[in-house]
Amino acid sequence: MRKIIGFVFLALILPLQACAQEQWKEGEHYEVIAEKATAKPEILEFFSFWCPHCFRFESIVTDLQKKLPDDVKFKKIHVNFMGFTTPEIQEEATKAMMVARVLKQEELLNSAIFKYIHVQRAHITSIKDLKNIFIVNGVDGDTFDKQVAGFSVNSLFLQNNKTIDEYRSHVNSVPTFIVNGKYKAKFTRDMNGDDIVNLILWLTKLK
Repeated sequence: MRKIIGFVFLALILPLQACAQEQWKEGEHYEVIAEKATAKPEILEFFSFWCPHCFRFESIVTDLQKKLPDDVKFKKIHVNFMGFTTPEIQEEATKAMMVARVLKQEELLNSAIFKYIHVQRAHITSIKDLKNIFIVNGVDGDTFDKQVAGFSVNSLFLQNNKTIDEYRSHVNSVPTFIVNGKYKAKFTRDMNGDDIVNLILWLTKLK
């Protein structure tokens, strides 16, 4: 009886796998950028607070994170090479994001920075503007100052920029999603938000 049930299960699941393989095609929906995948599944989202496409992608990223299996790690990497402002200001924003990460309020404070730029149409000219965004959203000013100058934030900042250097040749626009260190997702015009999430989730299962 167990053999029959197992056979039926395989008969049902294999067509679904074949369907996914037919839907997502190398060269059209993803690129292979490395020979080996990471030991554990991971998703890196390269983005910029100044990028309007990244801002619009936030709802898709939220949906993706809700659907991630427990064993898949997701990390946002803030880039410093966009043309909307200076590299120095972009790096200040990266440090602010790392403060949010240390305080475990990354989702809330990232959203606040995005809205400050794209909804309020305000300009970030220094770390003081970022500090004010955090204060408005409930973070004590002294806490911000302490964290932004602290070891943990600076260590995370250096890791962020090291990851940019590692994948820079494959990241020429944002948002860019690198999956398992081996696959770069590509999105076609006919894809909707669900398609994008399903593609990225499918890529996490590849070795």
